[in-house]
Amino acid sequence: MRLLSLATDRPRRGGPRHLPSGSPAPPPLLLLLLGVCLGASGAAKGSRRPNVVLLLADDQDEVLGGMTPLKKTKALIGEMGMTFSSAYVPSALCCPSRASILTGKYPHNHHVVNNTLEGNCSSKSWQKIQEPNTFPAILRSMCGYQTFFAGKYLNEYGAPDAGGLGHVPLGWSYWYALEKNSKYYNYTLSINGKARKHGENYSVDYLTDVLANVSLDFLDYKSNSEPFFMMISTPAPHSPWTAAPQYQNAFQNVFAPRNKNFNIHGTNKHWLIRQAKTPMTNSSIQFLDNAFRKRWQTLLSVDDLVEKLVKRLEFNGELSNTYIFYTSDNGYHTGQFSLPIDKRQLYEFDIKVPLLVRGPGIKPNQTSKMLVANIDLGPTILDIAGYSLNKTQMDGMSFLPILKGTSNLTWRSDVLVEYQGEGRNVTDPTCPSLSPGVSQCFPDCVCEDAYNNTYACVRTMSELWNLQYCEFDDQEVFVEVYNLTADPHQINNIAKSIDPELLGKMNYRLMMLQSCSGPTCRTPGVFDPGYRFDPRLMFSSHGSIRTRRF
Repeated sequence: MRLLSLATDRPRRGGPRHLPSGSPAPPPLLLLLLGVCLGASGAAKGSRRPNVVLLLADDQDEVLGGMTPLKKTKALIGEMGMTFSSAYVPSALCCPSRASILTGKYPHNHHVVNNTLEGNCSSKSWQKIQEPNTFPAILRSMCGYQTFFAGKYLNEYGAPDAGGLGHVPLGWSYWYALEKNSKYYNYTLSINGKARKHGENYSVDYLTDVLANVSLDFLDYKSNSEPFFMMISTPAPHSPWTAAPQYQNAFQNVFAPRNKNFNIHGTNKHWLIRQAKTPMTNSSIQFLDNAFRKRWQTLLSVDDLVEKLVKRLEFNGELSNTYIFYTSDNGYHTGQFSLPIDKRQLYEFDIKVPLLVRGPGIKPNQTSKMLVANIDLGPTILDIAGYSLNKTQMDGMSFLPILKGTSNLTWRSDVLVEYQGEGRNVTDPTCPSLSPGVSQCFPDCVCEDAYNNTYACVRTMSELWNLQYCEFDDQEVFVEVYNLTADPHQINNIAKSIDPELLGKMNYRLMMLQSCSGPTCRTPGVFDPGYRFDPRLMFSSHGSIRTRRF
């Protein structure tokens, strides 16, 4: 495959593997700024500040075996470091979740609610208010890191009404971003603000491989006088699930998992789940099995990318000083509760994601059960760079102490999950029996979303409880509660049988988290020793019961 230059002022492949030694020193102002980034990384003691690589997959689940195809990734990252078994996203949809990664904030604080410009996805407002405060912008401006981005950014990036492909977000030294949503061929990239079209020739256009090659170029030609941060955001395993030619016949005997919540009716669940037709038709099952297989096929190229990247870091002598994170923007489902394929729902298969980390000071072959979320990635990476979380407006926490094996660590017991449903106030002409407001509908009139599929949840994990409490913003104010210790597949909604006092505490905790910002998002949860519940706080100053904010 042809190797692509990073920018017009960078040497193309064929020159020396490394930039010449003795690169210009940072300017005096930058050296002054670096003083705020010399804490946890150890640079104050004279050691080199660590590099960081963040690998982000698109729609890769954890619950349904999404990591199975990635044997090399598990060996090179997971087995060489730590795998998190309880990693979650605050919203099971691409753009809100990616915005949470970049800002370290819950959706109610970064205001990206769906994948549209109207939903603040890469909008002018997002660019003006949030982009200057993302963790890559801080790494670049305050810590002197070289910052490199390649792949899918936000779903509406490149839209003409939001600056087009000429817009390069603040904080990125090298920008190699995909226009809009994931594709594998026939796409356009913004290369530092200039458009480059790609066709459908595998050897030069297959996007996952293009991202691998441009990333290797960066590693070879970057400055050696500054640490670097790389974010590589692959299209896989997002639709249209186009595998590389050499992998198109892989996994022919693989089918979507037939677990306990596969192809069953969602009894006692929100109406959107109950409307799914059970049992699914044979054609629907064949379709989702094929989709599941193709998703795994696309991930094999991601596995190759990871291997190439790790080998190049090792060849360049930088692997031992580099943290590598691997995760996904949301999970996915294939037939659970008779919903064919998508994400967006509140259940484990949609909100739980892989998270693997290796790097300096992380012991190999570790698994952590600590509850983490993607709002923690920014704070953790800034902590690695030595920048204090207290200087940001981020809602998340640094899990660097977990990676380092800190003993007697006080950690959170809950995270917030929130989603704003999408749907228009019109009836789908192909499904006249359905009410207005549904969206993401399949030919058999099973719909994956609706305008009142708007919910918020507290996902709690403690020594005694593994619980999920959710409320919907609909006329029913529908509630779903699951004890995942007894019911890991979330089949039985126990909202009507759980202790009313506990239900009240969870309702209050949900309201508090939905109005939190920064440090108040990190207060003790219902099952933490420091938690204090005052029933009077359930009421406003006017005496009426508080209501949740959606």
